[in-house]
Amino acid sequence: MYLTTRSVQRGSAASLALAVGLALAACSSSAPGNPLTPAASSGSVIVGSANFPEDELLAQIYATALAAKGVTVTDQFSIGAREVYYPEIEKGAITIIPEYNGALLATAVDPSSTAATTAQVDAQLKARLPASLEVLDPAPAQDKDSVTVTQAFAARYHLTSIAQLKPLAPSMVFGAPPEFKTRPDGQAGLRKRYGLVFKGFDALDESGPITLKALMDGQVQAADVFTTTPQILTDHLVSLADPKSDFAAQNVIPLVYRKGVNATIVNTLNAISARLTTAGLLEMDKATIVDHENYSTVATAWLKAEGLPS
Repeated sequence: MYLTTRSVQRGSAASLALAVGLALAACSSSAPGNPLTPAASSGSVIVGSANFPEDELLAQIYATALAAKGVTVTDQFSIGAREVYYPEIEKGAITIIPEYNGALLATAVDPSSTAATTAQVDAQLKARLPASLEVLDPAPAQDKDSVTVTQAFAARYHLTSIAQLKPLAPSMVFGAPPEFKTRPDGQAGLRKRYGLVFKGFDALDESGPITLKALMDGQVQAADVFTTTPQILTDHLVSLADPKSDFAAQNVIPLVYRKGVNATIVNTLNAISARLTTAGLLEMDKATIVDHENYSTVATAWLKAEGLPS
């Protein structure tokens, strides 16, 4: 499985290690003693996040809801990449972090895994995570690769699924990052699972402005775009369904330090997951990334709208 979603973080390991050290040190004022001491299961937690907006937003949702349930919460947002925060939660220096099940499995737990569906990925995570860690319920929300087209193109050909592209592919140009051309779930995967042979391939960026412009301008007729990219809303794009699971599941899922959580914490996080959809996360990403709204404001509004503690 090849991962390109925002859940796979980039950057210098050294600089990220420094960043996490500073972030954890900042905790000392609200957590007496060694800030790396594992949180107890008495209702006190450290909620962390990776260093990109969507994960920070999800962590804010967790933190706000837990605080409303009377849990003492310390924030450790924007820690860095998985290679930095995963060892910290494994030893209990962080209690909770929002994760993406497919990326977590393939990059930190079992890089040889070929699990694709949510059920397959979660089963392997539960079987192979270190004893100190546990994943809770996955949300329906996914931030994953998708074959995306414009609304006009989808309407013209009545498209809802990747499978419907087969007769159209010979006249289409597909846009994606260069590595998509040789990825197992890239051109090869789309050919194997859906019989898609495109007229051409344009090497663009990773679900970024170059890809989105090429799609809107008609330079490409379909592109690899992450399912919670805000421009799906602002540019009226359509992410086609992937019934044969070419792209592995990337459900939002709480990863927790097992000894640091209790029933109140687990139930609160599972209630959040039950209500968090891709559409809902997409709307919140737009609010924070495009409209520059405050994470806390967006998180609180969503929790209230869903009838959850806020």
